[in-house]
Amino acid sequence: MRAIWKGSIGFGLVNIPVKLYSAVQNSTLDMDMLDGRDHSRIKFQRINEKTRKEVPYEKIVKGYAINDDYVILDDQDFEDASPKKSKMIELENFVSMDEINPIYYETSYYSEPETQGRKAYALLHQALTKSKKAGIGRFVLRTSENLCVLHALEKLIVVSKIRFAEEIRSAEEILIPSDISINKKELDVGLALIDQYTSKFKIDQFKDEYTSDLLKIIKAKAKGKRPSIKKLKPEKASSDDLYAQLMESLSARKGA
Repeated sequence: MRAIWKGSIGFGLVNIPVKLYSAVQNSTLDMDMLDGRDHSRIKFQRINEKTRKEVPYEKIVKGYAINDDYVILDDQDFEDASPKKSKMIELENFVSMDEINPIYYETSYYSEPETQGRKAYALLHQALTKSKKAGIGRFVLRTSENLCVLHALEKLIVVSKIRFAEEIRSAEEILIPSDISINKKELDVGLALIDQYTSKFKIDQFKDEYTSDLLKIIKAKAKGKRPSIKKLKPEKASSDDLYAQLMESLSARKGA
C-alpha cells in the first residue's frame, strides 16, 4: 500500500499524526481500448488545442476561467487556501452511524498512526467503539475539501468520504404518484416477506458474479471456444393482483 495523504486527526486539543491508505479497490476487469482494425492500443494524449501538439505533464498548469481569461493557480495557492485543513482532519462533532443516509457515502481510507500518535489513536479508537459513535470532520485531498466520517472498524479507524448536502441532486423532478392506496392486508404480507428475507449482513456472501462470468467467457474465447451463455428466463407471477403476487412470493420463499 502507498499512503495517499499524510496529516493529523484533531481530537479536541489532541493531534494524532496519521497516514491514509485507500481501503477499496476495483473488482472490474481491466480492459484496454483497441483499434478494431488491427487491435493496436489506443493512446490518450494531452493536446494543446491551438498548436495540436502534445503538452508535457510538467508544463500543465491549472486555471480558473474569469471574463474570457484564466487565473493560473500553483501548488502554493492551494496550500494557502486553507493550510490547516490541508494537513488536519478536525473532528467537529460526533453522530450515530445510522443517522447518515447511505446516499452520502463515497469511498473509504484506512488510517495508520505515526509512532508518536499511537496511544492517542488507540484512545480515539476505543472511545468510538464504546460510544458507538462516528466523528464528522473535513480535510483537503489534492485540491478539494472533503467531508468525512471517522469510525472504528476492527483494530483501526476508517476515514470515509461523504458528500456535502449540495452535491445531492433534488428529487423533485422524479415522478412518484401520491394517490396510491395500500391496504393493511397487502402491507402485512409485504412486511412478512421482508421478515422472511431478513438475515445478518455478511459482505462475503455477495460476490461480483457478472465479472466472474465475463472472465469465464474471456478464458473460453482465448482457447478458441464459444462460451455457453445462460439463457435469461423472465420470472412472471401467475396473477396481476399485487396481493396474490406477494402471497406467491411468500410461498416460494418458504419452499426454497
